[in-house]
Amino acid sequence: MSTKDLIHSTAIIDSSAVIAQDVKIGPYSIIGPNVTIGSGTTLHSHVVIGGNTRIGQGNEIFQFASVGEVCQDLKYAGEETWLEIGDNNKIREHCTLHRGTIQDKGLTKIGSNNLLMVNTHIAHDCVVGDNNIFANNVGVAGHVHIGDFVVIGGNSGIHQFCKIDSYSMIGGASLILKDVPAYVMVSGNPAHAFGLNVEGMRRKGWSKNVIMGLREAFKLIYKSSLTTEQAIEEISSKILPEVSEVSLLIDSLRESKRGIVR
Repeated sequence: MSTKDLIHSTAIIDSSAVIAQDVKIGPYSIIGPNVTIGSGTTLHSHVVIGGNTRIGQGNEIFQFASVGEVCQDLKYAGEETWLEIGDNNKIREHCTLHRGTIQDKGLTKIGSNNLLMVNTHIAHDCVVGDNNIFANNVGVAGHVHIGDFVVIGGNSGIHQFCKIDSYSMIGGASLILKDVPAYVMVSGNPAHAFGLNVEGMRRKGWSKNVIMGLREAFKLIYKSSLTTEQAIEEISSKILPEVSEVSLLIDSLRESKRGIVR
C-alpha cells in the first residue's frame, strides 16, 4: 500500500511536515507546519496538528483532538515553541495538547505509553512521563510536572506548577493545589492524602517488604508529629537502607516547591 493510500484525500498537510511512509491520516485532518510524525502512527478523522510538533512512533490520535496548538497563556506573544510526544500513546477524542511558552523552556513534553482519555487537557510547558492514565475530562494547568505510572481520575483539575510524582493516584473529581508525593493516593476538593497506592504496587509484583517499608514511610510523613525534615531523616536512616524504593518518596519531599498535599 502506498503513502497516498494511507492518507485520505481530504486531509490538508503543510509542505514542511515530515511524515513516515506508513502513517495513516484520516478524513479532514489538518497537519500544520514543522510537524514530524513517526512510523506506525494513526490519526483518525478531523485531527488537527497545529504546528511545531514532534510525534514519535506508534501513536494513535482519535477524532477531534487538537495537538500542538498555541497555548492559552496571555503572556504568549507568538514565539517559537514546541510540543514533543513520545511513542505508543493513545490520545482520545477532543484532547487538547498545547505547545510551551518562551517564559519557560518553550516546550511541552509528553512521554510514551500514556493513555489520555476523552477531553484531557495538557497545558503549556507541562512535562509528562511514561505509562500514565488520565481519565475523562482531566485538566492539567501550565508548568505541571507528572512522573511515571500515575493514575488521574476523571474530572480532576491540577493547579499550575504542581508536581505529581510517580506511582501516585488521584481520585475522581479532585482538585490538586499542592504537590503529590510518589506512591501517595489523594482525593477531594481540595485534595487530601489518604493512603498509598498499594494495589498498584501489587499489580507490578512488588514484594511485601517493599510495600511494608513504604507504608512505614507514609506513617512517618502523615501520621506522626514529625516535621517533614524530621520524617526524611527517619526514613533515610531506618527504611532506606533496606527499601531503596523510598528514595523516590524522599526526593518528592525534598524537591517540593509548593508543599505536599496533607
